[in-house]
Amino acid sequence: MKLLTKESDYAIRAIVSAARRGDGYVSSRRIAEEESIPLQFLRRILVALVKAGVVQSKEGVNGGIRLIKDPQSIRLADIIRIFQGDIRLTECLFRRKLCSNRNTCVLRRRIARIEQLVTSEFERITIADLIKDMEGAK
Repeated sequence: MKLLTKESDYAIRAIVSAARRGDGYVSSRRIAEEESIPLQFLRRILVALVKAGVVQSKEGVNGGIRLIKDPQSIRLADIIRIFQGDIRLTECLFRRKLCSNRNTCVLRRRIARIEQLVTSEFERITIADLIKDMEGAK
């Protein structure tokens, strides 16, 4: 089971990288090099983050991306939703249509509760928290 996709992981790393620079722009190439993210993959991720209103992009020699939200207001759950939708631990059919096993499923309620707990934890963690964790680890 994979809780985070590469897109979500790379997006979080790119946002942290941009946040650590303050209001200045940073190039996608620089983020890709520093975070070991394939450049073309990162560029697609950044386009989604621009559309979601998390970062702003600027072309040119002094261009790149920068955060347009306060790192304290960017929650991991919001970033995960941009790339994965709601946090789900199973591909159970009861989410999309009625499952023939719906009334007798022994896991359905327990899995839903675990998903709520995981989502709640991701809601509590902000980009600012991750930066503090990084600085505390040094």
